[in-house]
Amino acid sequence: MQLSIDLMYNAIVNKDTSFEGIFFTAVKTTGIFCRPSCTARKPKKENVEFFSTAKEAISKGYRPCKVCNPMEKLNETPDLIKAILNGLADDPSRKFKDEDLIALGIEPSKIRRWFLKNHGVTFQAYQRMFRINSAFKKIQNGEAVTSTAFESGYESLSGFNDSFKNIFGVSPKNSKAQTIIDLKRIETPLGTMYACAVKEGICLLEFTDRKMLETEFKTLSKRLNATIIQGENKHFDNLEQQLTEYFEGKRKSFTVKLFTPGSAFQNAVWDGLQNIPYGTTKSYKEQAIALSKTDAVRAVANANGMNRISILIPCHRVIGTDGNLTGYGGGIWRKKWLLDMEKANGSS
Repeated sequence: MQLSIDLMYNAIVNKDTSFEGIFFTAVKTTGIFCRPSCTARKPKKENVEFFSTAKEAISKGYRPCKVCNPMEKLNETPDLIKAILNGLADDPSRKFKDEDLIALGIEPSKIRRWFLKNHGVTFQAYQRMFRINSAFKKIQNGEAVTSTAFESGYESLSGFNDSFKNIFGVSPKNSKAQTIIDLKRIETPLGTMYACAVKEGICLLEFTDRKMLETEFKTLSKRLNATIIQGENKHFDNLEQQLTEYFEGKRKSFTVKLFTPGSAFQNAVWDGLQNIPYGTTKSYKEQAIALSKTDAVRAVANANGMNRISILIPCHRVIGTDGNLTGYGGGIWRKKWLLDMEKANGSS
């Protein structure tokens, strides 16, 4: 439904929280955009314009308001769903049925819609993947298939075998040669990201709306002979903590372990990206010179484009020779936001 200017203006005057996430208010005289419920002094109607997303506001040159923080908790997981996800992480064998959800005050149809929208699978499918992920790791660590099946919440060995084979393509007893890549949804002020990790470290961190994401998943799976599946990983907590500190302007470098399967040249380029200081930029040509590859500017640019770990390997700090912002998998608007944020927080 198209909202009228009068309706949206009345909503901001009344600080109406029911319009949160529906639109954003941008003030032409200050260059700042806000939530509908912002408590700051209200501008005149002729001095505002409205956007349906924060992305649109940023693309038009507006900065987020420091009073209402419109970028904070963008698309955040509801607290009740967070509690369920934490419950599954603590005990993957646990099964949340409709009656359990109702007892927790959650309408089953709403949680189904939320998981389909944000994870691309139903809640029941998400739970099954979580259980299978946990079972896979136990079997890889030498635990017996039968005991693992029942400890994972399956009522029959045949049901467990069918579910396992459906996801991994092999039976549990033939899975030793298989590997697994854990996948987790992470929320940031710039939108939702997918993180992937193996035991060696984080191997992917991308915004969920990246056009090449499906290709990256397939390439990663093929390189590692692995299945990507929802699950917990020891590196995720550290990643989330350091990302939070980065977006708050409190962290200028990362210590999260990374795993970057690729060619020797690609890894040299990615290492070079990590050496670009916080709050500064380099051109592709300067990157090539630093690698003593002055005739390989295009190859350097291609390697940047193949980087699967956004922010931690900061390809957003690479710009065109003329100083213009060049392509970025997460979108030019995000690149601008990241560079502006780093510049505002200083390079020291």
